[in-house]
Amino acid sequence: MSRVLVSGGCGFIGSHLVRRLVREHPDLEVVNIDLLTYAGRPENVADLADEPRYAFVHGDIANADDVARAAEGCDGIINVAAESHVDRSIMGGDEFVTTNVLGTKRLLDHARAHGLRYLQVSTDEVYGDVEAPHRSVETDPLHGSSPYAASKAAGDLLVLSYARTYGLNASITRGSNTYGPYQFPEKLIPLFTTNAFDGKELPLYGDGMQVREMLFVEDHCAAIDLVYHHGAAGEAYNVGAEHEVPNIETAHRIIELTGADPASLVRVADRPGHDRRYALDCAKLRALGWERRTDFDTGLARTVEWFRENRAWWEAITSGEAYADYSAKNYGARG
Repeated sequence: MSRVLVSGGCGFIGSHLVRRLVREHPDLEVVNIDLLTYAGRPENVADLADEPRYAFVHGDIANADDVARAAEGCDGIINVAAESHVDRSIMGGDEFVTTNVLGTKRLLDHARAHGLRYLQVSTDEVYGDVEAPHRSVETDPLHGSSPYAASKAAGDLLVLSYARTYGLNASITRGSNTYGPYQFPEKLIPLFTTNAFDGKELPLYGDGMQVREMLFVEDHCAAIDLVYHHGAAGEAYNVGAEHEVPNIETAHRIIELTGADPASLVRVADRPGHDRRYALDCAKLRALGWERRTDFDTGLARTVEWFRENRAWWEAITSGEAYADYSAKNYGARG
């Protein structure tokens, strides 16, 4: 029986990954370390409470003692934990550097000291703006535009440095915009979906023509699983939908699926430094055997239906004072 430490397993992607690893690998024990900050929610993995091959550790990846306690007996680490919201990083949170850079180093140091396999879950945002028709490949320079993207790029460079300098068996996945059930309702799809169900405005940044690849979370987690078990040391792998969609089109699809008033879509001031296009070349990942199984229409319909059926989950967030304060700070000045 092998054991893996997953950081951030109470978050959006992390909770789906933990569930997949338990389901798909009966010879694997999964330990979840999560600090339970605003987006880390224990209810995301409540269905695993009685699973004997799953354990939860409340801890901070930026704390070496917490990492050592959680990783005891583990053969590998998958680092999903991150402060990930661009708007919050623009507001100036130090936690982006603490978690995304220092936390990565603490995990790498433990992996190096104990000879563990290591996988860093990163983002396509490290490449910055990508002009058509180019699609980012793993050897492209890193040009993160936002403080969030810069902190993730720093983490990626640390991983590659440990692979080269210390010979650490470490790889990276760089995923495109991911969506699905349990996504915290500050990101575009869950924000617009929950606002639509509540009859609120859908605040679209700028002209809405920012192009993204929307990747269903189950496809993303399948790629992480594959690269952890079969990826090469010192290599990065792009994980994208390879299907581009402007934000305004995503908004219109959500309006149709929720039955919201089209007039609820309002233009607000654009995000500072907002990248216009991300696009990934995933040939390297496909060569490992991965393929996207969920098209955007199917995945978006499944996601909207999940939020329709799980109103109690997201209302516990959106009705809170902290979420209201964030929304007021981020959108109050954009009207």
